[in-house]
Amino acid sequence: MADVETAEAPAVVFEDTTAPAETALTTTNSDGAVQKVKKTKIIKRKRRPARPQQDPATFKSEPPPQTGTIFNIWYNKWSGGDREDALSSKHQAKGRCNVALDSGYTRADKVPGSYFCLFFARGLCPKGQDCEYLHRLPNSRIGKEGGLGDIFPSNVDCFGREKFSDYRDDMGGVGSFMRVNRTLYVGRIHVTDDIEEVVARHFQEWGQVERIRVLPSRGVAFVTYVHLANSEFAKEAMAHQSLDHNETLNVRWATVDPNPQAQKREVRKIEEQAAEAIRRALPASYVAELEGRKYEGADPEEERKRRKIDGSFGLKGYDAPDHVWYASEKARIEGGADHKMLEDVPGDTEPNSDNEDEPLRIESIQKAAQGQQASNGGILGASTLAALQGFKAGPPNGGAAAESRPAGPLVGYGSDSDDD
Repeated sequence: MADVETAEAPAVVFEDTTAPAETALTTTNSDGAVQKVKKTKIIKRKRRPARPQQDPATFKSEPPPQTGTIFNIWYNKWSGGDREDALSSKHQAKGRCNVALDSGYTRADKVPGSYFCLFFARGLCPKGQDCEYLHRLPNSRIGKEGGLGDIFPSNVDCFGREKFSDYRDDMGGVGSFMRVNRTLYVGRIHVTDDIEEVVARHFQEWGQVERIRVLPSRGVAFVTYVHLANSEFAKEAMAHQSLDHNETLNVRWATVDPNPQAQKREVRKIEEQAAEAIRRALPASYVAELEGRKYEGADPEEERKRRKIDGSFGLKGYDAPDHVWYASEKARIEGGADHKMLEDVPGDTEPNSDNEDEPLRIESIQKAAQGQQASNGGILGASTLAALQGFKAGPPNGGAAAESRPAGPLVGYGSDSDDD
């Protein structure tokens, strides 16, 4: 009998569904020689449900502390001034999200386009796997499932809350849809010698960080994320939290950097993300042709010949435009099906109808239609239809022919007269 040795699966942190693992298969030949064959085995991992962050029995929904003059019962918050009091906003957060332990699948994983749970980001969700929102980090599946990640409409954030046309006076709240802001302002940081390492360690937990700038003399830091959804998630997750000391952070949206180099860098980043989205949406051969490089998947000369043959779609003398050709190629790649050509109509008496495998031609359709109308006694005969098809319209507005004709007499329409 053959002995099979299987690799032990590592510990599961996120809800990965499959993972390849190499196994060594030992076989014995008829001559008595031992031969080892490597095979790849798919190890299925159980998906972990999201755990409740708070006990539902002890969870209480209390009204927020008064920070304004008018209480809005619809949004369950105080209004009457955009500027929060510095003393009233120094209360500590009641919970904190632990991504490694709290993340898991919920009911929202079965619904495409679901938003993230706001209470999960704050560490206060008591529902667990019964929650109607996602319990994981934004853009945490780009490397596993591919695609562009978690992208939402510009008028809402990753939690589904509607944005406004302008920021609040204190740069808090949901934010504005007029600007793609991926930078957070973090204030009230306890100043130490390793303040840069502390800020980087705590804020890298919520997503991929592009740039961190720390001002140790002021206890302020600016954290820029690669993706917008991660910055929105981190703003709620780190609001009123503390780092290594017992401070209370003030996390707000950062204002526009007046540095011209920073503005150019931001524009370049947006252009790169748009270009990456276009590359993922188009076929690889088309992207290689646009960028002027050799396509590694196939020979460019073969691709050119294939387009010359398949680009006609079985119609003689037809050359498909670029947008039609690449749309067809995208559908073929995604669907995995071959192109289908039109079949020849029965009863065609043209010379090419002897071959049943030959695709239908445009000339055959036109001649068949002309013969059918002539046989049916239509209003226009076959010769008239042929003359109409060969007719070409003249230049617009008469062209040169209109200039050679003398102008007629001017006619007064009486539009400016009150006599009528």
